[in-house]
Amino acid sequence: MHERAADLIERLGLRRHPEGGWYRETHRSANIVEYDDRYRTVKRSAMTSIYYLLEGEDFSAFHRLRSDEVWYFHAGTTLALYAIEPSGALRVHRLGDACREGACTYSVAIAAGTWLGARLEDKEGWALTSACVAPGFEFEDFELAGRTVLTAAFPQHGPIIASLTRGGSS
Repeated sequence: MHERAADLIERLGLRRHPEGGWYRETHRSANIVEYDDRYRTVKRSAMTSIYYLLEGEDFSAFHRLRSDEVWYFHAGTTLALYAIEPSGALRVHRLGDACREGACTYSVAIAAGTWLGARLEDKEGWALTSACVAPGFEFEDFELAGRTVLTAAFPQHGPIIASLTRGGSS
């Protein structure tokens, strides 16, 4: 593990995330919003926020949320976010400090229902980001992709799906 990444994991109190990487919730709004989520009325915190860290060859496996999320870059090397939109379009967003070198940004919004995976461009590096979710994150609104199912839905993205899933058919 990279020394700086290990220091941040300890200092920020991060723990393993089911999708890969390390995280800790930093804010949960006391304000509650109520909305219709297709078949039911849902109550959620208005917004939640986490620290999220990736290092080395670890990756954030494809997942989707029922809420919008905004990612913010803090430090480290460039993080590539792979977003498969419901239409099937694949967008690659680069978060990092390399913005002076090309198409890179410090924040990006990901719409609810978008399949999202991430990995570092430099496998020797690490990246510290934050993600803000509104309405607020709950694990019941989180779906981790199964490789077989996601590839069947989007066969044109088979190679990237294979590289950003941990197997499984669900």
